[in-house]
Amino acid sequence: MPTSACFRPRRLLALATDSLSARAYLGLVALGVMVLFLAPDSPYAMAPALLTAPLSFLPVVLPFGAGTAGGGAAEVAAAVLYGGWLLLCALVNAAAFGALARRPDRAPAARPRRTLLAAAVDNWPARAYVAVVAAALGTFLYAVLLSPDPGFAGIWPLMAAAPLSFLAVAVSAPAEYSLPWLGTLVFSVGVALAGLANAVLIGRLTRSVKGPLSRG
Repeated sequence: MPTSACFRPRRLLALATDSLSARAYLGLVALGVMVLFLAPDSPYAMAPALLTAPLSFLPVVLPFGAGTAGGGAAEVAAAVLYGGWLLLCALVNAAAFGALARRPDRAPAARPRRTLLAAAVDNWPARAYVAVVAAALGTFLYAVLLSPDPGFAGIWPLMAAAPLSFLAVAVSAPAEYSLPWLGTLVFSVGVALAGLANAVLIGRLTRSVKGPLSRG
């Protein structure tokens, strides 16, 4: 008997484990967690948060998290909740890689490139994410171009489009020293492309979770 397309956690778990790319990603996250415990003061301790971005950065806007003050039970509870959140973020990202590895269901006449980019706009989770990235990027551009004190406005698009947005920082940094406007342009374009890549992954994941599973 046919069933309606709806979210099923079992499909999410299957997508996160039934492809080589998804399992390799989970192994990389596990390695990052080991580094976090073995060398908590090392710069590489940020690996779990970066690898599970952008969802892992969502608690930054909340008034609690792994660094919650107060000590004792409150701090332990916050750390446990944050660890559980990182695990969920890792599963979602792994499922996105699994969805990308699947063969897309498309008509023979459809162009692969158009079909791939359509995943960024033909479902509400991807469209909502694109809106968040656009709002963060718009806030950054307003602060840089119109505000007398931009402050740290770049942190919002950086987190919204992570982890690929960190490449935009690396590419735009040299131009920032010579031509600030060029650095802003390169960073903005890089963030937009990083957000588009994430939106495609979100869209493919949404399609796969709601549709029938098939191996790639």
